[in-house]
Amino acid sequence: MTKKELNRNNIISKLLGKEINGSQASGLLHLSLRHTQRLKAKVKDKGPQALIHANRDKPSNRAIPQEERGKIVQLLHQHYSDFKPGFAAEKLDEIHGIKRDPKTIRQIMIDEELWKHKQKQRKEYRAWRQRKACYGEMEQFDGSYHHWFEDRGPYCCLLAAIDDATSIPTKAQFASDEGVFPVFQFWLEYLKEHGKPYSIYLDKFSTYKMTRKVAEENPDTKTQFQRAMMELRVEPISANSCQAKGRVERLFNTFQDRLVKELRLAGISTIEKANVFLKETFLPQYSLKYSVEPRGKANLHQPLSRQERGNLQSIFSRQDIRVIRNDFTISFNKQWFQLAKDQPATIRKEDKVIVEEWLDGSIHFRLRSKDLKFELLPARPMKTSKIIPWVIPANKKSAYIPPVDHPWRQKFILNSAEKYDTSKSLEV
Repeated sequence: MTKKELNRNNIISKLLGKEINGSQASGLLHLSLRHTQRLKAKVKDKGPQALIHANRDKPSNRAIPQEERGKIVQLLHQHYSDFKPGFAAEKLDEIHGIKRDPKTIRQIMIDEELWKHKQKQRKEYRAWRQRKACYGEMEQFDGSYHHWFEDRGPYCCLLAAIDDATSIPTKAQFASDEGVFPVFQFWLEYLKEHGKPYSIYLDKFSTYKMTRKVAEENPDTKTQFQRAMMELRVEPISANSCQAKGRVERLFNTFQDRLVKELRLAGISTIEKANVFLKETFLPQYSLKYSVEPRGKANLHQPLSRQERGNLQSIFSRQDIRVIRNDFTISFNKQWFQLAKDQPATIRKEDKVIVEEWLDGSIHFRLRSKDLKFELLPARPMKTSKIIPWVIPANKKSAYIPPVDHPWRQKFILNSAEKYDTSKSLEV
């Protein structure tokens, strides 16, 4: 018996012993007088056992049939052992036609020790920020490295952008890394599909923002991404913490749970097939389930102008500066390029040229907004003139070796018996 039932039994016993009357008993039990008399009659007839609910320890009339429960348990162990209860309930309904409340599936997973509730830890206080009003007003963008294909495919990065006003993941794409070229490829396709967002919310990764030391020493220095956004007139905003761009962080948290399992169920293990699956299947279903209605009805994505559309490859390129040499050659990436004689712009020696490395790997030179003509040289060009050194080295002669009969080889100290013969010397 529970404590409540034991307390009722104690009061009903005093009522039966006529220690208290019915009105006093009903007041102590917080029950009506009629119900108190009903409990008194039951206890008098069957004893304290009558205070226990008759359905206790009996199966519910709405309980899942044992055959169906056994099938659910088998499917959970076989396919969805690492799924969360809500996601497992969706897949049981979608694939196997078993429609049960997620709370029911959750209790079954707890009984089978497939799910353990985790209590949320207290986090640091942070002020709430209201969503942006309109679609396209701000896109939160980031990359997430994860074993997206588990042990079936490569370890890669998922680049994703989510609209702040609607929580719609506007684009997601698998890439090898979060470097300049994969990010440029992502936004090149994004602009062609949606247009230019008003602003982009990013973290302070080196692809998007200069390191603190470089930024302090050279405040005008920009990354390749900042330079491209400035040309497109899109405002990049750097977040000071991960929580500030929490919408895209929670998106990755959900993707690391659901997308990994969806790719497993679909048997996908390559980046190319995964990108097709994302665009055609996963993202539309996710948007229908988790998107919200924005406060404003306007779409703040701006269409690309004709000039911007024609210069997209140039804008989303890795750019550097090189100096034209005296023989009108340019060195870049350990290669030498010879500028042609006929050019759309006047070229002078020591002019600074912008070198563009496009996404397709091709090299382009630009001077005063004009594309220069050039050809790749097979080897480094020879110098046209020899430089005369300012020091003339001395001519080194071989050492002189005297002959055998040289006077230097004669003895300088003579014996007492030997005398110098002057006649011989005169004859010589």
